[in-house]
Amino acid sequence: MTAQPAVTPAPPVRRDRRIVLWRHGQTAWNLERRFQGSTDIELTPAGLEQARRAARLLAALRPDAILASDLRRTAATAAELASITGLDVTHDEALRETYAGAWQGLTHEEIVERYGDEYAAWKRGEPVRRGGGELETEVADRAAPLVERNVEKLPPGGTLVVVSHGGTIRTTIGRLLGLVPHTWEALGGLSNCCWSVLGEGARGWRLLEHNAGTLPQPVLGDDD
Repeated sequence: MTAQPAVTPAPPVRRDRRIVLWRHGQTAWNLERRFQGSTDIELTPAGLEQARRAARLLAALRPDAILASDLRRTAATAAELASITGLDVTHDEALRETYAGAWQGLTHEEIVERYGDEYAAWKRGEPVRRGGGELETEVADRAAPLVERNVEKLPPGGTLVVVSHGGTIRTTIGRLLGLVPHTWEALGGLSNCCWSVLGEGARGWRLLEHNAGTLPQPVLGDDD
């Protein structure tokens, strides 16, 4: 019996696309440490200036598409990048911040005082419907597939900018990286108008930048 030659598996197809997940600018409720959730809050004048500054930087990445939450604070942030790049913005409610029911409108101190056990359980990584609202996994269920569908429309080497909210960005990153939900808290929060960058590698998505406020720099070293 003649031995069959070994078949070398084809290397995975790499398209080297990028996802930039950009948090909205400052709001009055951010300054008051008040839980916003899906409440539709506007940018402050400072928040609008943050968006303008960040947009000038992100435009240098030559994005191919802009996807944004439909709430006013994200829509206004995305509009600054659209005005520079000439791209249209696709708005989708699937990118809204986590709905947190009774927590919305409360300050951090008020939440700890009134819902201390619930807050502590959430911080431990337990699945908690904060204020009777959404689970973090439910936020990922609506946001991450939308991002993936839009990434598939990009050309090789293309860049998608997603303008969303801190909690939604964290859960989306966690889902796209394949992290276990109770570890998503390990991804620190995003400052207003900062962003994270995912790059497409041979084994899936990689976190290249997190809570960045300057243009991503190339990785020059043994870990690339």
